[in-house]
Amino acid sequence: MSVHVIDEANRCLGCANPRCRENGCPIHTNIPKMIKLFKENQMMEAAEMLFANNPLSMVCSLVCNHESQCEGNCVRGIKGEPVHISSIENYISDSCFERLELKPAPSNGMKAAVIGAGPAGITIAIILALKGYSITVFETHDKIGGILRYGIPEFRLPKSILDRYYKKMRELGIKFRPNFSIGGSTGIQDLLNDGYKSVFIGTGAWRPRKLGVPGETFGNVFYAINYLNNPDVYELGDKVAIIGAGNAAMDVARTAIRHGSKEVVVYVRGEEVSASKSEFEYAKVDGVKFEYKKQIVRILDEGPVFLDTETGEETLVPADSVIIAISQVPQDRIVTHEKDLKLNEKGNLYTNESGETSLPGVFASGDVVTGAKTVVAAVAVSKQIAEDMDRYMREL
Repeated sequence: MSVHVIDEANRCLGCANPRCRENGCPIHTNIPKMIKLFKENQMMEAAEMLFANNPLSMVCSLVCNHESQCEGNCVRGIKGEPVHISSIENYISDSCFERLELKPAPSNGMKAAVIGAGPAGITIAIILALKGYSITVFETHDKIGGILRYGIPEFRLPKSILDRYYKKMRELGIKFRPNFSIGGSTGIQDLLNDGYKSVFIGTGAWRPRKLGVPGETFGNVFYAINYLNNPDVYELGDKVAIIGAGNAAMDVARTAIRHGSKEVVVYVRGEEVSASKSEFEYAKVDGVKFEYKKQIVRILDEGPVFLDTETGEETLVPADSVIIAISQVPQDRIVTHEKDLKLNEKGNLYTNESGETSLPGVFASGDVVTGAKTVVAAVAVSKQIAEDMDRYMREL
């Protein structure tokens, strides 16, 4: 690994106008500087720079769609293979994480609440803690990570990484309330009444998007987000049909194979998958099969029925289980409880340009605002919203 990373770092041209950073990276990581510091044996300095720019650098180096972002914009890739930037970033971030000395500003005496310990919530909590705020994170699950822990398979993102983040956050003085949902017995107004100067909502998108076809409630049908949450409790059988063509569908397919299913087929409505090229290729290597131009019509106890969009014929595909993987939308628990929280035109939580909701002092970002998006997109927006929250609280 280290030899590979050193070789890759030596391939970097150190472009004066780095497309990898400006065009490719949603959070504008200073990739040339990172590689320069690494090559000069200043790896801790590189790690500190990475964390300051992106607290979830170690995570993003594993789960980002690098082929369409940093690596997809590398000039080396025009006539050959791009520099494997993600491997370099991961090596630096992973090797130095425990040695990062995070020094919070002196306490300012103000409390802020973070609802949801997913990518957005972790980012907000870390940044505000470093600014001297007392942070409490409220999380529905028993451990932090949100979609990172309960929606991305272990083989793509080891959960031990999230445990390391938890430890680092505790070192910052961040407090946690696990297994606790805001929007039930306790609402946002309760937090404000208790003296939290601001509240951040980062509850993600956990409600599966429905197909809307007959048979969707049958006992042989499951949703991707539920399956990935805990695949060990599912008995899918030998033959599994997956409906959907994004990265979540690839995750489900590869997980099903790892749990013993012998024939796993992804049914694609169009002529190509929407998943990243690398995830698609890995799925094929793992033994996943693909059928194209197949539109789901209904689901029977025996399996799904598809319309071949080319021939117009309907066909029953025998399958023990059907998994629907067509994205997720936000849950409505908090919105239902807090009548003053407005939704946007897409039915997600409304925020203004500063990330503030229709409730003063209550901010939000991530999938609960945008619907299911990428991790790095949630981090990039959350960085700015942390600054807006800081400004709001200091002006009170």
